Amino acid sequence: MWNYSDTMLDHFRNPRNVGKIEKPDGEATVGSLACGDALKFQFRLGPDGRIAEAKFQTFGCASAIASSSALTEMVIGKTLDEAKTITNQQIADYLGGLPPQKMHCSVMGREAMEAAIKNYETGKNTDRNLEDELLCTCYNVSENEVRRVITENQLSTVEEVTNYTKAGGGCGKCIPKIQAILDEINGRS
Repeated sequence: MWNYSDTMLDHFRNPRNVGKIEKPDGEATVGSLACGDALKFQFRLGPDGRIAEAKFQTFGCASAIASSSALTEMVIGKTLDEAKTITNQQIADYLGGLPPQKMHCSVMGREAMEAAIKNYETGKNTDRNLEDELLCTCYNVSENEVRRVITENQLSTVEEVTNYTKAGGGCGKCIPKIQAILDEINGRS
């Protein structure tokens, strides 16, 4: 059994802002039903350029539902530039923490928000930058995403990277590359 905070359990049992927005300004879907987690995130801007409405639909565990719910509350009222600064750790902190094995849920929320903002800015629908090289084909995780998560969260082991991104949790072929990136970022040879 996972050890969840009361705030996290409340967001799971009573998720905020679930549903769809008619004619959203930005939207994106990230994750994959094949890996057990998928999230659709949408937002609508108000006349002042701030996020007036944010909604989500998710297929996933309690942590995925709670992280998505928390994210919608965190972004409402923010400008897009302010929303872009929200990190997965801030989502987890908002919920009173997440178990290490569930941190990927907060990462998925941040990825969905960033992709929805990119959709608004470019008019293109994509869940990641197509120029990014895939590191983990099992879970569709890019090398840039692994690098960012390691740096933002001061990760030092492959297990931590897997907890935050799921990369390395499938066939395992990407584990040596994840270790090499960890060694490079953390100054180990």
